[in-house]
Amino acid sequence: MLGTAVMLTAAGVLFCLVTAMLPGPKAGAGAGAGADVAAPAATRTGATPSAATSPAPPAAGSPAAATPSATAAATTAAAPPPTAKKTPPAASTPAPSAGRIRPDTTYKGVATAYAAADGNGACLFGPSDDLMIAAMNTTDYESSRACGAYVRVRAANGASITVRITNECPLPCAPGQLDLSEQAFAKLAELKVGRIPITWSLVSPRTSDALSLRYKTGSSAHWCGIQVIDHRNPVARLEVRTSKGWRKLPRTDYNYFLSADGGGCGGAIRITDIYGEQLTVDGTALLPNVAQPTRVQFAAH
Repeated sequence: MLGTAVMLTAAGVLFCLVTAMLPGPKAGAGAGAGADVAAPAATRTGATPSAATSPAPPAAGSPAAATPSATAAATTAAAPPPTAKKTPPAASTPAPSAGRIRPDTTYKGVATAYAAADGNGACLFGPSDDLMIAAMNTTDYESSRACGAYVRVRAANGASITVRITNECPLPCAPGQLDLSEQAFAKLAELKVGRIPITWSLVSPRTSDALSLRYKTGSSAHWCGIQVIDHRNPVARLEVRTSKGWRKLPRTDYNYFLSADGGGCGGAIRITDIYGEQLTVDGTALLPNVAQPTRVQFAAH
């Protein structure tokens, strides 16, 4: 019995020694495998991110959000449109404007009479042999826009005359009112009547006379005023030619166009009527208070 026990004990010891000598898994390998399984698939070399692991798209407006095509589109939208051909300055483009008095329009008002003397008035045209003239109410006079206009005046009795506006009728003359020379009023009614209802409208009389230009007294190369005389149609604009092109001059209440700094004084002059027709006059001498005839006139309408 004792021998048997000794043999069994020896066999057990031998078995444990053999088992211990067999190869087994390494501890490092087990830890490495665990880490590999736990890592996101996107971190694996060559792995394609799945929908679940793909990074979120960049926020709108971030630099990464702009693809090449989106960037180009954004640049196009932000850039100013192609520059168009530069339009001429306002001073060089026709701007027909009759102000308050317009062609093909009939106005209602009253006619009164005044002693016109030699025919001169606020428009400063000077004395006139033809006293078929009138003073326009301040509203329709409109800072001398009405100066030189021809209007057909009709009375209720059927009589009519054509007068030229050479003067201004101050308040209380009402809009539509014409203060006729006594000579003109007498062709519509007796002077003793004093006041009659009328209608009137702009006309473009047929005349062969050419218009004239006049520089105001005191004009020089440093300052000048220019006036248009004997024009068939109302003048809407006057420009002078300078080194920078055509320059529009402002109009005064006394019917002169002023160049306060002398620009264009003594040079070419361009005149535009209310119908848009332009007349250019070259070679007008800088002679103060001298009416210089031209060879041009606006067309009849």
